Amino acid sequence: MAEKRDYYEVLGIARSATQDDIKKAFRDLARQYHPDVNKAADAEERFKEINEAYGVLSDSEKRAAYDRFGFSGVNTQGMPDYSSMDLSDLFETLFGFGGFGGFGGASNSRRRQNQPSRGNDIKGSAKLTFEEAIFGVEKEVEVTRNERCSVCDGSGAEPHRSVLLCHSRIPPD
Repeated sequence: MAEKRDYYEVLGIARSATQDDIKKAFRDLARQYHPDVNKAADAEERFKEINEAYGVLSDSEKRAAYDRFGFSGVNTQGMPDYSSMDLSDLFETLFGFGGFGGFGGASNSRRRQNQPSRGNDIKGSAKLTFEEAIFGVEKEVEVTRNERCSVCDGSGAEPHRSVLLCHSRIPPD
């Protein structure tokens, strides 16, 4: 199997290329190497290589994984390949901290768990007579709804304090 070329090299762009640069380079090369247009023996392979490079570099998450870990950062599905990473890279990627010694930062998923979630839609009911349903009617309806607290912004914590979860609770039987 032939050695893979760097995706930036395949598209002929710099690592600092914008999404527009990536798209333009892809379109130009795809037109040039499309097997229906280019009858060279290697046109189909080049076209596949161009598509693969574009598939990774056009997706910001895949591109970040590729920039950080190279080809081992993305497999054919574009997901990180954790088998070739050392443990500190794995912990940093999964949990937001490197190695076993310290916690360099919180992961995004952990931060999202502490944020208030969107509530349910407001529901209500109204009784109508048959005539009101057929001919229409205007009625005033009272709806009770919860609002986000202006002091804690829905977190339950005092201003400028973070929410802390108590882990000493005994789970119910």
